[in-house]
Amino acid sequence: MSADYRKITLDGLWHNNPALVQLLGLCPLLAVTGTVVNAIGLGLATTLVLIGSNLTVSMFRSLVPESVRLPIFVMIIAAFVTAIELLMQALTYDLYLILGIFIPLIVTNCAIMGRADAFASKNTVAASVTDGVMMGVGFTAVLMLLGAMREALGLGTLFSNMQLLFGPNASNWQITLIEDYRGFLFAILPPGAFVGMGLLIALKNILDTRIKARRKQAQEQPTGSKRVRVTG
Repeated sequence: MSADYRKITLDGLWHNNPALVQLLGLCPLLAVTGTVVNAIGLGLATTLVLIGSNLTVSMFRSLVPESVRLPIFVMIIAAFVTAIELLMQALTYDLYLILGIFIPLIVTNCAIMGRADAFASKNTVAASVTDGVMMGVGFTAVLMLLGAMREALGLGTLFSNMQLLFGPNASNWQITLIEDYRGFLFAILPPGAFVGMGLLIALKNILDTRIKARRKQAQEQPTGSKRVRVTG
């Protein structure tokens, strides 16, 4: 049975988004999204772990005994998280210090374990890698949206400190939305993260409801029939 890559893509980006629908990985999502650069850093790290773990689990799925399946999945995920952690220490050390404990905690991210158990252990390598990419992109997109909202409201800027991830050339990427902005502390504190996440979930639900209503209306709308005039 061939994989439905269109469904895999739509599930990861929208229909089964790990943050907006499954509500997984909320602890790091709410904790580090004070700025866009933090959100991108955590999102990229999570995406790479998702791809690597899905790939490995799918490759060896027929060799893993059912009795020790979950412990082996945890070890695989932990190995990739350790590799990403060492890579960040070498290349983006300042950002690694900001993200702190939330990089090692990717091991306990239910979204990654869930995809390894529910999808990668039952599907081909190509489908599993695609699932990892799409789930990671969907998760990162939510992180970035929430980070942009909180940074704009809390600091009055966008894309500040991007040099932490992309090097010195990115230091001038910052966009100042409001000059001499005093800041809105609530937005960059955990309560602001909860409110922002709630708004994103509400927006998705509104869009889904409107899409379903339009589809239902289109199905119920009579197609009509053409009258043909025949003259003899």
